[in-house]
Amino acid sequence: MFYRFNSLTGRLVCSTIEAAYCPQVFRPIPIRSEPKIKSPLPSHSSTESEPSSHSQVQTRGMRNKVPELQRLFQKEDGVPVHLKRGLPDEMLYRTTMALTLGGILYVFVALYKAM
Repeated sequence: MFYRFNSLTGRLVCSTIEAAYCPQVFRPIPIRSEPKIKSPLPSHSSTESEPSSHSQVQTRGMRNKVPELQRLFQKEDGVPVHLKRGLPDEMLYRTTMALTLGGILYVFVALYKAM
């Protein structure tokens, strides 16, 4: 007697020899290319009723900064993405590294005192 896995019920069910030895799970997966990133800005000229660009759309008094940040983070200038915004990111990075090293030293001191 032959069995196969039923993906609908999640159980083994009786099967024919052809279905048991040719499972449906082992199909080649089609390779898809990655989609290109599209600009959020409209490509057509705007009219009076539409805003001039998406970056200037106001939502509850706040300006949409996403298009500006997309341009900044997608620019290929050799800078790691966690340091792209300049001095504030660098200060956060250095503070995190200092706290990490301090924590490691504190662990070693605590282990030395425990001995």
